[in-house]
Amino acid sequence: MTLTTQLYTMLAMIGMGAWLGAAIDTYGRFLKREKRAKWVVFIHDILFWLLQALIGFYVLLRVNEGEIRFYILIALVCGFAAYQSLFRYFYLNLLESIIQLVINLYRFLEKMVRMLIVKPIQLLVQALIVLLLGIWKFLYSTVRFLLLVIWRIVKICSLPFRWILMLVWKLVPNVVKKYLHIVFKKLEGFFTLVKNRKHSIINRVKNFWKKR
Repeated sequence: MTLTTQLYTMLAMIGMGAWLGAAIDTYGRFLKREKRAKWVVFIHDILFWLLQALIGFYVLLRVNEGEIRFYILIALVCGFAAYQSLFRYFYLNLLESIIQLVINLYRFLEKMVRMLIVKPIQLLVQALIVLLLGIWKFLYSTVRFLLLVIWRIVKICSLPFRWILMLVWKLVPNVVKKYLHIVFKKLEGFFTLVKNRKHSIINRVKNFWKKR
């Protein structure tokens, strides 16, 4: 190994030591050990150190073809110590600033999406519902008016038939009238029973759906 290669190796390992310190702080910032289960922290720690070992070996492989010397460990410790004493405070402040910037950017984008996409869709749906309700009320009022007009016309047209039926009814014997009166009473009671049953069934169905 030439002196130039050794120099590059020392500088690379010093940088790798600083990178390791920054990676540990970043990892601790996002992991939040006190809020996670121990087995989750254990698995994350193993994966983290495996990743750092792979990165360090890859850097060493590119610099000096993977030769490991004692001074490489010293360079790693020096880089880590330099980070802890010189750069850690600035890096943590920068990391917090980046995190806050990302959070604020996310909140801004979320508000923009709500204002430009979600709100217009909500207003469009509300306007469509109001329009459909207006059309329904208009059609209902129109049909109801037409039915009332038809009913009035039918009543007016049926007046001569009613007078004829009243005259015929006066000519009907009293015995037949009494019999028809009894039949009408029974029919009235039957229809009243059906109406009550219908209301009872409707109330049971409503109570059933309310309980669900």
